[in-house]
Amino acid sequence: MNGTEGTDGTQHPGTAPYGAFDAERWDPEPDKRPGRTAFQRDRARVLHSAALRRLAGKTQVVTPGTRGPAWDASPRTRLTHSLECAQVGRELGAALGCDPDLVEAACLSHDMGHPPFGHNGEQALNDFASDCGGFEGNAQSLRLLTRLEPKRFVPDTRTGDLVSVGLNLTRAALDAATKYPWPRGDHPTDPGSPKFGVYEDDLPVFQWFREGAPRDRKCFEAQVMDWSDDVAYSVHDFEDGLHAGHIDPNCLEAEPERRDIWDVAIGRYVPADTDPQELADALDRLIAQEWWPHGYDGSAVAQARLKDATSQLIGRFCLAAETATRQGYGTGRLSRYAAELVVPRATRNECAVLKAIADRYVMQRAEQEEIRADQRIVIAELAAALTARAPEGLEPQLRALYETAPDDRARKRVLVDQIAALTDASARTLHAHLTRDGARHRE
Repeated sequence: MNGTEGTDGTQHPGTAPYGAFDAERWDPEPDKRPGRTAFQRDRARVLHSAALRRLAGKTQVVTPGTRGPAWDASPRTRLTHSLECAQVGRELGAALGCDPDLVEAACLSHDMGHPPFGHNGEQALNDFASDCGGFEGNAQSLRLLTRLEPKRFVPDTRTGDLVSVGLNLTRAALDAATKYPWPRGDHPTDPGSPKFGVYEDDLPVFQWFREGAPRDRKCFEAQVMDWSDDVAYSVHDFEDGLHAGHIDPNCLEAEPERRDIWDVAIGRYVPADTDPQELADALDRLIAQEWWPHGYDGSAVAQARLKDATSQLIGRFCLAAETATRQGYGTGRLSRYAAELVVPRATRNECAVLKAIADRYVMQRAEQEEIRADQRIVIAELAAALTARAPEGLEPQLRALYETAPDDRARKRVLVDQIAALTDASARTLHAHLTRDGARHRE
């Protein structure tokens, strides 16, 4: 690896693929097995983490057990989505010259911080955390990687007590996993945006791994991860919706239904000034493909065709990005801050149309709103019960952090960490335990 050195002798991310600067860890540690790269170690640490395993019990779009017919026993979860995102990202990154283990580690970890009940739970938890820095799944992912996932401990320079540095990933891996490289309220173009990538408590490590990086700019690997995330969930949510019977392919050619899709897409998945005709053209291009799942009826042959369509869509979206990026940057290895991922507008529109179809026909079903309302109640009541009864209800690791927290704000952040770590099922179990016992205690 060749680093890029500044005039002051320090290393900064540059045009060389990867250097010693990129492979640094917050706490230096020896390699246990010679021959492995630093990024292979990063990938292994993420893959073996408890936080990744917990994603198996967290909602992707629709809560497991509530979608489709009774025989549909394998809905996607946050874990399966992360694995699929990682496969897409690894291959796209490798095609563009990124280290594939680095991109895969970022893709595997990008959703680690999401709480139970998907984005619905994220909104409810953000309401609870409004006076201690808010909640954002991407910022929580960084907190897990650098603080909460127990892997490596170091002495605190002030007290001498052992403190966790999380998985102690490399600088480049943490940067690659950061989709929104700014704190709350510091969005580069929209200060009111709810999207951010770091809490105030975690700024020291954020500033360390962002050293030398252009302000507010995602590194190339993070851009590959972000597009792979979009590709994976847009295509697979569409696939799941068809398989579960919620999306009728014939409706996608009817004008009234199409207008509903454009209404969902514009402002949410594409810019507010997008002409609906652009989206109509995008959907027509997809429907015109020979492999499009026309007349899907759930039969074995239809399922095979749907799988082929899924593969074709992923390949189409990735190849478009690879080709457009290569046209702008040539055939060399692209990494860190040497390039920007180029995704053609037409391709982004096709991806957005799939997202909007799944949103309209899967997420906006009437019964789903009833489920989401109940989930918000569970999170709110669980947060209130933990506030009243902590450290009861906290895992041992978080109980210790709660008991040593310096003030109410820090203690509330620990409660947020606990709720965010729960699966859908464990959130309901803990809620039932604390609220039932609390009611009994009041009696």
